[in-house]
Amino acid sequence: MDFVRDTARDEALIASLPLDPEGRTWIRLDGPGGSEAWLIGWPPGTGTGWHDHADSFGAFTTASGALKEHSLAVRLPTDGWKTLELTEGVDRSRVLATGQGRAFGQNHVHEVLNESTDAHAVSVHAYYPPLPRIRRFSRTGAVLRLEQTERPEDWQ
Repeated sequence: MDFVRDTARDEALIASLPLDPEGRTWIRLDGPGGSEAWLIGWPPGTGTGWHDHADSFGAFTTASGALKEHSLAVRLPTDGWKTLELTEGVDRSRVLATGQGRAFGQNHVHEVLNESTDAHAVSVHAYYPPLPRIRRFSRTGAVLRLEQTERPEDWQ
């Protein structure tokens, strides 16, 4: 968590990220202790969709702007499922303004959004071990559905 906080305060690094008005941009960073790290730019109105980072632990901090995180307080089965009925009360939401961040454990399902209508947000993320996969989900009401699994070659 210290790495993402400290990196989010590096004004020169944050300013070096090219921002695109249409889609997210990112730069891969050298993370500490064998971790994988990213600097990510979020145009207004963009988000990740529901996903997890499978077997990796993670942390992120908002370097500029504000991000909203919706998450599920539920432990997912690791493999072998396609549809999961969520129980009442598992939804969590938080706004992470500039300088605020959070850490999370394995199989943490969330979506991250820049809800601003006119301002980019920038954030710093780190994962350990480096991401072996990202699972993407769709959600309709209380039903969470596994849609796809991405491997590092899909995003690097």
